Amino acid sequence: MSNAREIGRLDALSLAAKVRDRSLSALEVTEATLARLAALEPEIHAFTTVTEEQARAAARAVDARLAAGDDPGPLAGVPLGIKDLVATAGVRTAMGSPLYRDFVPDEDDIVVERLKAAGAIIIGKTNVPEFGYSGASHNPIGEATRNPWDTRLTPGGSSSGSGAAVAAGIGPFAIGSDGGGSIRVPAAHCGLVGFKPSMGRVPLYPGCRDPRYPGLSSWESLEHIGPISRTVADAALMMQVIAGPDPRDRYSIPAADFDYLAATHEDFAGLRIAYSEDWGYAAVDPEVRQVVREAARTFATDLGCHVEEARPGWGPEIFASFWALVAADTDLTGMRRLMQGREHTMSPHLVELLRHPWTAEDFTDAKMMRLKVCQQLSRLMQDFDLLLTPTVAVPPFALYTQGPEMIEGRMVAPTAWLAFTFPLNMSGQPAISVPAGFTSSGLPIGMQIVGRHLDDRSVLRAAAAFERARPWAAQWPPLLEQLGL
Repeated sequence: MSNAREIGRLDALSLAAKVRDRSLSALEVTEATLARLAALEPEIHAFTTVTEEQARAAARAVDARLAAGDDPGPLAGVPLGIKDLVATAGVRTAMGSPLYRDFVPDEDDIVVERLKAAGAIIIGKTNVPEFGYSGASHNPIGEATRNPWDTRLTPGGSSSGSGAAVAAGIGPFAIGSDGGGSIRVPAAHCGLVGFKPSMGRVPLYPGCRDPRYPGLSSWESLEHIGPISRTVADAALMMQVIAGPDPRDRYSIPAADFDYLAATHEDFAGLRIAYSEDWGYAAVDPEVRQVVREAARTFATDLGCHVEEARPGWGPEIFASFWALVAADTDLTGMRRLMQGREHTMSPHLVELLRHPWTAEDFTDAKMMRLKVCQQLSRLMQDFDLLLTPTVAVPPFALYTQGPEMIEGRMVAPTAWLAFTFPLNMSGQPAISVPAGFTSSGLPIGMQIVGRHLDDRSVLRAAAAFERARPWAAQWPPLLEQLGL
C-alpha cells in the first residue's frame, strides 16, 4: 500500500500492525502523512509547527529496529500531533500567545516521552487558542484553525488543531488536554472520539506549568490529558501507552486495574444510565437535543440498558465558580507582569480574566461550589452506572467568536454552550465524547458519556458498545473528497 489517501484513512491499530509486519514502513507512513498535511494545512490550519525532519528520523529509527528484529513498541510508526500546550524538547511550544511566540522547552512532557518510547512518530504541534483559555479556535499569533466539516466554522477548542487534524486524517489520533472541555469540545464539533480520563490517570509535567517561566501555570486542579481519535479502540490504544503514575505530577494516581483495549470488547448490558438533556437549566440547540436524545435511546433499544432522565441539581451559578477556579490555578502575578504593556497583543477574554479583581472570597466560594458539584454527582451516580448528556449545547459556530449569543431563542453568555463539559473537570470524573449524529446541514453533534469516580473502564465499554451499535468511522468531511483525499 502506498496511496496517501488509503494510509490517511487507516486507524492507529491497523497502521501499527502494518508497520510491525512490514507491509508498510514507518517512513512510508510518515511521508504519506506529511504529504496529506501539506495538502490540507492551507485549508484548515491545524498545525503551528511541523517537525518534518524529526519525524523522518524517528520513522527511520522504527524501521531500523524492526529490521534488527526488535519491537519498537505498540505505536510503531503511527503519526500524531501534539497539542501546543504540551512541552516538546527542542520544538517550539508557543501556546497561541505573543508572550511565548518563540518559546522552546528543554524537556518533553511525560506524555511525549511515553509516546516516543512506544514508537509513535510526532509530526508537529497542533494549534490552540491563547494558553488554552477558550473553547474556540483562534489566537493572536496565527491563523485560526478551521473545521474540516465546514471551514467557515470553528472545530472547537482548546485542542483545536488536534481535532481538525484527526478529522482530516492527518494521523489517526492526537494528544489533547482538557481543563473545561478542551478534548471533548473539538471531538464533538469534528465528529470524533475525545476521552478525558479520570483526573491524574495521565500525568502532566511540565505541560505549561513550569515555575521557571513566568505566567506558565496550567489549570493544575482541573486539567486532564488524553486522546482525540476516530475510534474508541484507538483512544484505548493510546491510553495503554500514556496512562500510569509519575512522581513528577502530584495529582497522578495509581495505574488502572484493567486493560484499556480489552475493556472495549467487554459485554455491555443491563446498566442503569441517567440522561440529562439540559442539566435542568441550560439552553440547548433543538437539533442537538433531538440528535442526542435519539442517541441516548440507543442504550435502551439496542444495548439492553435502563435509561432514565435525571438532573444533578445545580444551576448556571456554577459558571462563575468555574472561572474562579481557573483564575486560582493561574499564575496571576506572573501573567500580569508578563502582559504589562502588551495587553493589546493578547486575546481580550484572557486579558479580562487576568485583570478581574479576584478576592479570597471568590476562590473560597468556588471551592465550596466545587464540593457541591462533586457531592451532587456522587449522589446521582449512586443510582446510576453512567450519565449521558450532549457534549456541547450547539453545533459548530462561526470562526472568531467565543460562542453564540442566542441559543434556543434565549440570550446567553458567550460560554453558555460549554455547560455540559466543565462540571466534569470540577469533579475529575472520566468522560468521553462520541459522535451522536449530524445536523440537517451535515455538521457533527457529540454525546458525552460520564462515569463514576475513577471508573474509566465503564466509560470505554459504553463508548465502544455505542460505536458498534451506531458506527461512525466511515464518515469523513466532504472537504477531503473535494481535495481527493
